[in-house]
Amino acid sequence: MKRISTHVLDMVHGNPAKDVPIRLEKQNITGDWRLMTSARTDQDGRCAQLLPEGEDLSAGVYRLIFDTRSYYAQQKLGSLYPSVEVTFQARDGESKFHIPLLLSPNGYTTYRGS
Repeated sequence: MKRISTHVLDMVHGNPAKDVPIRLEKQNITGDWRLMTSARTDQDGRCAQLLPEGEDLSAGVYRLIFDTRSYYAQQKLGSLYPSVEVTFQARDGESKFHIPLLLSPNGYTTYRGS
């Protein structure tokens, strides 16, 4: 199954970051971005499938935009980064992307997971 997924962990509290708004966008040939879907992380800080039903994971440039301002506002905390954008490239033949985000109010780390 073709898939784009994510997992957000709150490094300050040592817990999954639940209810983080996320957008998945794909860059078109002119360089503009097209919204593919938006979602929120579940109780475990996950979005298991961000690729919309009927959409193919084709070669191209994608980005995940995490609305960290909303997440920290729910906790009555400020944050240096109001959003985190993770841009990645899918090549022909690739079928799965899992992009974890380790988050704190003053920093973040991301990587390609499995």
